[in-house]
Amino acid sequence: MCRTALMVLVQISLFLMAATGSPALRAQSAAASPARSHHSAASARHLHKRPKRHATARRTSTHSTPCPSPHTAARAVNYPSSRRRHAVSPAGALATPSPLPQPASEQADASADTAADLAPEGPPQPVTRPASLSRRRTVMPPPLRGSLTSLERQNEKAEAEGLERIEDEEDLSDRIARKFLVPVPVSAALTINGNLPEHHRYCRPWTARFLSDLARAHAAQFRGSLEVSSAVRTVEYQKRLIAINGNAAPAEGDVASPHLTGATIDIAKSGLARQEIGWMRAWLLPLQSAGKIDVEEEFQQACFHITVYKSYAPARPAGSASRSRAAQQKRSQPGARPLSPVATGAIPAQGR
Repeated sequence: MCRTALMVLVQISLFLMAATGSPALRAQSAAASPARSHHSAASARHLHKRPKRHATARRTSTHSTPCPSPHTAARAVNYPSSRRRHAVSPAGALATPSPLPQPASEQADASADTAADLAPEGPPQPVTRPASLSRRRTVMPPPLRGSLTSLERQNEKAEAEGLERIEDEEDLSDRIARKFLVPVPVSAALTINGNLPEHHRYCRPWTARFLSDLARAHAAQFRGSLEVSSAVRTVEYQKRLIAINGNAAPAEGDVASPHLTGATIDIAKSGLARQEIGWMRAWLLPLQSAGKIDVEEEFQQACFHITVYKSYAPARPAGSASRSRAAQQKRSQPGARPLSPVATGAIPAQGR
């Protein structure tokens, strides 16, 4: 009991001394205050330096590891490498690495993205897209096949136009001398088969006009030239041809070969590409529909058998020759405006 009472008295005296601010307690508090102030200053310096270390860590993390945030990652993919280095999160702060573990596939993507960030910058590369495997195919016109009716029509029109069949070489030379037949218009765009005899390299004037137009139109589309494999023939020559070529037309009768009149020529298909053959069909068909020509596309001999009628290039009026010469003289003058081929008569207007 005495001991307990003594302890109570000591506690009461200590409490009264603290309340009245005894010099002993103030000295003890003053001795302890420098330590607390030093600890507080150290804590303040520690807290002041911590954000700088975290900021440095954040800036370093943007180069070492990609941002795992789906929004920030999407923006980093769309921007070039120079802008991905300073990718900013939607909140406006620098991107920080996520403490959550990433799958293996995402880690591989992150490594590739980091390598792209560290690579030297250069000009933006063009975006390459896979080429389409589908290719537009051009429509191939159908063949211009001949028939017995077509051969009969060619003979009927030859008789209506007053074209006689050339009997032999003497008859052929006479018609060439009287200008009833003209040479095939050879040019860079039109050649003649070397095996064709010299006297058989002739045709009617309107057929020669047709060949010039055809060769000029073909040369405007393709680089190659056309080849005339056959032109005028005689009845004597046709009979010899029938003996060695079963595909040759008769030399007499209603279905005789129209080559005997000199109005028919053959254009070889050998050496022509598929596009050229399609172009020939498309160019010849409108003329055949207009009644200017008749076409038989042969496959055994591989040629376009073409009979040209007088209506393709009708005869000029009486004064057309003098007008044509005057036009040429006017065109040859200095400063004269060149006339069109149709105006000068070089190309018939109805042949197009």
